[in-house]
Amino acid sequence: MLILGIESSCDETGVALVEFQENSTGDTQVWPKLLAQALHSQIALHTPYGGVVPELASRDHIQRVVPLTHSVIEKSKRSLADVDAIAFTKGPGLAGALLVGAGVACALGASLNIPVLGVHHLEGHLLSPFLSSDPPSFPFVALLVSGGHTQLMRVLGVGQYEILGESIDDAAGEAFDKSAKLLGIDYPGGKELSELAAYGNPVAYAFPRPLLHSKDLNFSFAGLKTAVLTQCKKLGDEMMRERANLAASTQAAIVEVLVKKSLKALDQTGLKCLVVAGGVGANTALRSALNTACQKAQVRVHYPEFEFCTDNGAMIAMAGAMRIQTHRELPNKDYSFEVSPRWPLDQIN
Repeated sequence: MLILGIESSCDETGVALVEFQENSTGDTQVWPKLLAQALHSQIALHTPYGGVVPELASRDHIQRVVPLTHSVIEKSKRSLADVDAIAFTKGPGLAGALLVGAGVACALGASLNIPVLGVHHLEGHLLSPFLSSDPPSFPFVALLVSGGHTQLMRVLGVGQYEILGESIDDAAGEAFDKSAKLLGIDYPGGKELSELAAYGNPVAYAFPRPLLHSKDLNFSFAGLKTAVLTQCKKLGDEMMRERANLAASTQAAIVEVLVKKSLKALDQTGLKCLVVAGGVGANTALRSALNTACQKAQVRVHYPEFEFCTDNGAMIAMAGAMRIQTHRELPNKDYSFEVSPRWPLDQIN
């Protein structure tokens, strides 16, 4: 069975095609495999504005999604007539951007007379490690660190998610990007801050670790951003010379909180498997610290491949395919659609 996935929630347009066998069952479950994908990033489009401009994002999705779909079909050596269902990102995300993907998916579904399925963007990230050569097994604890979201979840199976803790203000990704901006790094900044941190001293500045010792599993990174701002003002003209140390110290604070909260979640649930997903999951310092901590705790840790950490069509196609595969039925052929710009992951059906 072939599932086409379309992602258009923010500033990446992604399309992908996955395939799975309908008779995969039980302990020998074979999850869907990726046949082809295509991705276009809008970073260059939004950089002059210092952030994502929703109207520009929507217009660019309109221009990109159809050519990318043709590219994926061509790469896979299949035809549109071979596709059995289409999965698209229903939310959360930018309303206009989501409507582009939803509209194209439903129009294409209607023209091919095949069902369409709205997928939760964060569920796509959550299940993206199943695209790797070493996929996890249910149940597991998931650390979801994607853009404006930082959450710890107990995952029992496809669609069975319980939030254990989440950010009460800025997410980890926002802390990276906002701190980068304070250091004079252009949008989006988080990746460049991490690269700069490799040349700095992670203990040069004692930045706060908010909620590190709280009894719950929630996160808070707004105070860290404020501390970075305060330190930059203190340094004045010396700030540019101290950028590497500031970057390293900022990253160290974020990583320590994420690692210790993840281990606490594993301890509280008694689970022995951790899945890390989302854009911040590509951070090499975070991966190194988690690998060391999880090895010591005798816990398996899984990550998506680096190419699947940021938004992409493969994770949407995978999530849609896994839902169809798990429930053993195709969604209805209903081509009316709506999007959900705000959609808590634990409220999906």
